[in-house]
Amino acid sequence: MDEQTNRLGSGVRSRRSERVDGGDAVSLAESYTEMTELLLPNDTNNLGRALGGAVLHWMDICGAIASMRFSSRQCVTASMDHVDFISPIDLGEVAVIEGFVFNTGETSVDVKVDVRAENPQTGEHRETTTSFFTFVALDGSGRPTAVPDVECPTDEEAALREAAVEDRRAQLEDVAARLD
Repeated sequence: MDEQTNRLGSGVRSRRSERVDGGDAVSLAESYTEMTELLLPNDTNNLGRALGGAVLHWMDICGAIASMRFSSRQCVTASMDHVDFISPIDLGEVAVIEGFVFNTGETSVDVKVDVRAENPQTGEHRETTTSFFTFVALDGSGRPTAVPDVECPTDEEAALREAAVEDRRAQLEDVAARLD
């Protein structure tokens, strides 16, 4: 088994070979994914800020990686919840994209993805957006297939999962209220 280090612990044992059948429960930490992108001119608008489409693309990739790490399957995007861009990412800043699986269905995986901007010279950072994605795991024939349950063996994982479930509920309620 290989070992992966992330913010949820010094090392998380990978059980990929043990869960190819979609069986066991898998820890939230095993899905944790962090990506970074340096914002360059090709991904900016005329104000020197990140194009929304570029940020959404990075979020989708991060969520897909988290869902594939979790399920040990190819996963495709089924949906993305509401997105508000709350702060820009400026040219030359680093976009830090973090995602983790917080819930599952029979064949689906729910992933929370957060993005923050970081100034690489000062280390200062700020939140820029958050959204929730649903991915569907596919078998070798391209058909939906079972995924494991999420387990949270640490207090930190349980707190992240609880916060994600609550944040998604609150976000959906806010969107519904806007429609009224």
